[in-house]
Amino acid sequence: MLFRVIDKPELRSLFDMLAEKNTVVGPVETGKDRNGRPLYAFEEVKDFKILRLDYTTTKLPAKRYFLPFREELATFRMKDDDWTKTIDYNIDKPLVFFGLHACDINALNKLDKVLMGPVYPMPYYAAKRMNMFIIGTGCEPQPFCFCRSMGADTVHHGFDLNITDIGDKYFIEIQSAEAFEMVKDLRTADLSEDDHVQYMKTIAEKNRKFTARVDTTDLTKILDMEFQSPVWKQWGDKCLGCGTCANVCPTCYCYGVEESVDPSLQKAVKTKTLYSCNVVDFAEVAGGHNFRPERSSRLKYRYYHKHRGFVEAYEESLCVGCGRCGEACLAGITVPEVIASVRGEEQ
Repeated sequence: MLFRVIDKPELRSLFDMLAEKNTVVGPVETGKDRNGRPLYAFEEVKDFKILRLDYTTTKLPAKRYFLPFREELATFRMKDDDWTKTIDYNIDKPLVFFGLHACDINALNKLDKVLMGPVYPMPYYAAKRMNMFIIGTGCEPQPFCFCRSMGADTVHHGFDLNITDIGDKYFIEIQSAEAFEMVKDLRTADLSEDDHVQYMKTIAEKNRKFTARVDTTDLTKILDMEFQSPVWKQWGDKCLGCGTCANVCPTCYCYGVEESVDPSLQKAVKTKTLYSCNVVDFAEVAGGHNFRPERSSRLKYRYYHKHRGFVEAYEESLCVGCGRCGEACLAGITVPEVIASVRGEEQ
């Protein structure tokens, strides 16, 4: 990894270079909440002026660009006595993510292990992921962020460039060969001693702002021991089973596939739709039997997948601690509170 600094106006030059032939997605302000605070979302950006790299967090992750809620996988058409099948990976040009926080980059790294690592990777995800250029940026920890507890507050791979605001300059980390070639066209400079000191101060200030925490010590073991704990029933009674948590989660990837045949029998379409393990029919099978009819069971298994099953498979939690699920939950259920109650602690 190489380290350089650039003057802030140079960032626009980088944006213009990337936007010329790519789809650029970045954080923009989309409105205000009831308290007058700005709301941010990831949108396609064509004008550098509307890019908000100082954003706090987005209500929804950038997942819809590489794991869309609904995606057409294949179409089938009949003509005379022959038929044709068309597959579209739904990406027409490379994606540039301009301004992802560390938690969202780490979310992509975790999804890669599931959707690209196995013997049978998901080609629709892989096509988008292999045509992706990522620029990370520093963040301002919010009261609900517990990414530091999950080891996701910093990122060491999975990006091309990472930028940190250090006053009148940006400290940049160059990781990929593509980024190295691109930075050649920018006016950069070596780090001075003052740049180094300012960067360390910026990181230290960010670390002091984390307030939400989750104790992950021996968590997989404790979850095994507390599988029958009554706290799951308590949280299940509170849960609405709406699936909002999965909708805003950057690492939830469960989905269903539907095949719709036209009444004429001349065409059909296969569609993938993201789903949530908290929804009542998630574990329902043919014949109508439901393996998890209770909300408490579905909520419990979601936590076990994130903090137990994924750890066993990949030696890390699937949760990145962004806190979006707790912020969006209509019943006010948060990960720190649930984990603390399983550990027998009070929040």
